[in-house]
Amino acid sequence: MLEEEMIDLLTFYLQNPDSPEIPGKRKRVLEIGNELCSDGGVDAMETMYFALENRIKDEIGKDPKSCRSWWNGITSEWNY
Repeated sequence: MLEEEMIDLLTFYLQNPDSPEIPGKRKRVLEIGNELCSDGGVDAMETMYFALENRIKDEIGKDPKSCRSWWNGITSEWNY
């Protein structure tokens, strides 16, 4: 469920980077990152992002790798 939400949020950002909705969507991405880190640590975050990158690249042809930095600060182990 979180994976689908993340895909929607990142896809929206990649397709509409100047939208006024971005700050709210980015906040939700951060909340999801915090949930993942609390539940499974950096491994859970890496696993989620690996799946997201592959699916978004396949679906819209854009790379969400630049959005990894949105989770910086959640844990010192995540630094992009």
